[in-house]
Amino acid sequence: MPYKVLVVDDSSFFRRRVTDILNKDPNLTVIDVAVNGIDAVEKAVSLRPDVITMDIEMPLLNGIEAVKQIMAKAPTSILMFSSLTHQGANATLEALDAGALDFLPKKFSEIAKTSDDAGSLLRQRVVELAKMNGSLKRKLAIKAQPSRVTLSSSVDKPISKFEIQPRNTLRTTKVEPTHSEKIRNQTVKRSSGKKYQLLAIGTSTGGPIALQKILTQLPQNFPLPIILIQHMPAAFTFAFANRLNTLCSINVKEAEDGDILKPGCAYLAPGGRQMIIDGTATLAKLKIIDDNSEKIAFKPSVDISFGSAAKVFSGSVLGVILTGMGSDGREGARMLKGKGATIWAQDEASCVVYGMPQAVKVAGISVLSLALEDISQSIIKEVDHG
Repeated sequence: MPYKVLVVDDSSFFRRRVTDILNKDPNLTVIDVAVNGIDAVEKAVSLRPDVITMDIEMPLLNGIEAVKQIMAKAPTSILMFSSLTHQGANATLEALDAGALDFLPKKFSEIAKTSDDAGSLLRQRVVELAKMNGSLKRKLAIKAQPSRVTLSSSVDKPISKFEIQPRNTLRTTKVEPTHSEKIRNQTVKRSSGKKYQLLAIGTSTGGPIALQKILTQLPQNFPLPIILIQHMPAAFTFAFANRLNTLCSINVKEAEDGDILKPGCAYLAPGGRQMIIDGTATLAKLKIIDDNSEKIAFKPSVDISFGSAAKVFSGSVLGVILTGMGSDGREGARMLKGKGATIWAQDEASCVVYGMPQAVKVAGISVLSLALEDISQSIIKEVDHG
């Protein structure tokens, strides 16, 4: 049976265009359209679609508020359409905070070079989000059960010289952990004793929220520089870096050509360009270059940044692959591991899309698969063993 899609936009032209594109895939069917946010909420509740495509600027109720209400009343995988402006970027990030899972530029000419390629990408994204819809509802249902939530929060607080928000250790009822939970609780206590000079994180779909959850838990005196590679349009990365900087104790900035890597600072690769580490491990700096190559699908590319980190820092890198579609990061992580670096991956249950973490796990590159909520504490334990 095809996945059911609800298309939400106040423009009749855009509604027809998106509907025509999606209906070309036999795995998708547009069951209805909504012309404003209130209409979207009502139809999300009554029709229970697998995916909703959502505009941001609409009358009566905007897309951000509509997302909040839908996630409260009828949780659904939501894809936002956004303008590639500073205002559009901030609004899209707010929508992701509210519960939307992914976004695309509203102008299809900004998605791909041809309309056919843009349509193919849109259909691919919607199908992936449709597959996530069932697990999304299961995750939200589990979170609604206090005894299960408190169990996953009962891991011993790590002993660290870095300050970190303590976890809630209260339980409403005692629940014996499952086998997988026991394994996960063991992994977050593990520290290899290895010395690191860089933390490198790569991600795509679902990455903005994942990065926010991890980085906001790192202390101000975090001892390593951090590079962040997030698949994101050029107009978004400056706004996203600024947003993270206001939320985090560490410093976060959009990377600039010539930036010298400093401990306690995270450098977000600018959209539409490549971020390369140059210099030496003791004096590493960033090169930001234009990339017009058609052979490289992603700009920025996790593979390119991770590969350059392998050349400069050799094995002194902790690399983490988070949620994302595709396999970008696998070859860069392979290069890092070949130099002796440590690679972790986000686990399937906590990913929006398991493509990128699965690629490094299946290839035998990652040594741990961690739930998103455990990654920040695990990073702190791994780099703090003095």
